[in-house]
Amino acid sequence: MVTALRTLTRLMGWSCVAIGLYHVLLGNAALPGATSAGATVDSWGRFMGAAFVGYGLAWLWTARERPIPAQAVRLLAAVFLLGGVGRLLSVAVHGWPHGFQIALTVIELALPPVFFWLATADERAREGTAEGATIAR
Repeated sequence: MVTALRTLTRLMGWSCVAIGLYHVLLGNAALPGATSAGATVDSWGRFMGAAFVGYGLAWLWTARERPIPAQAVRLLAAVFLLGGVGRLLSVAVHGWPHGFQIALTVIELALPPVFFWLATADERAREGTAEGATIAR
């Protein structure tokens, strides 16, 4: 479970960094169906892309910690889940978006419970190792 947590945490971090940079560089062109959204949406999207890079870097920092801090994993996963909830609110207010956005919504709602479940794996494994070392003495 520790390997799954570490792998998913790194994958999440690098994915968010790449997606964020993609939005910073392409602006409106990064959003399906939003190429003519105008300068305001382009500016906002590029700014949010930079924030998403920072979010990805937080995941990567978390993945480098030994043990991986469960509280940080839970917090970062909760932010991701909040994004999925925000997309659901958008569906309720404006209707269904582009199919790619629907796929992202599914990921944003399905992945956080996996992180919540795995969050303590590294801390528990290290506690078990420490207890085993104490018992062996």
